[in-house]
Amino acid sequence: MVTAVQVRTAHDLAELGLSEPDYEVLSTLSEREDGTSTLHEQAAKMGWSRSRLSRHASRMEARELIRRAPDPADGRGCLLVLTSTGWDTLRDAAPSHVASVRRHFVDRLAPDELAALGRIARKLSADR
Repeated sequence: MVTAVQVRTAHDLAELGLSEPDYEVLSTLSEREDGTSTLHEQAAKMGWSRSRLSRHASRMEARELIRRAPDPADGRGCLLVLTSTGWDTLRDAAPSHVASVRRHFVDRLAPDELAALGRIARKLSADR
C-alpha cells in the first residue's frame, strides 16, 4: 500500500520538477519558523542518516532550494536553510502534492477506513 501510493505521488511530484525526498526536505524545513534546522536534527526528523541527507542537500543546494550555513552551536555541524527559491518551490508544489495524496489515497477510502487507519497509525507510532 505504501509503495503504491508513494510511486503515484512521486510521479506527480516529478511532473513539478521535484523528487519525493526534495519535497520531504522542503516541507520539513518549512515547519520551522525560520526554515532552518541543523543537519543532525533534520536527518533525525526524516529518519535518514546524516550522510544521506548531506548528499541530498548538496544536490538541492546546487538547485538553490536550500543553502548550508555554519552551525554556531556546533563547529563541526551545519545548518540547512530554506532559500526564497525553496520557499517559492514548496508554495507552488504543495497544493498539487495535497491533491495527489487525496487522489491516490484519501479519496479512495471510506470515512470508517480512514478512521481505522488513524487508530492503527496512533498505535504503531506510540512506541516511538
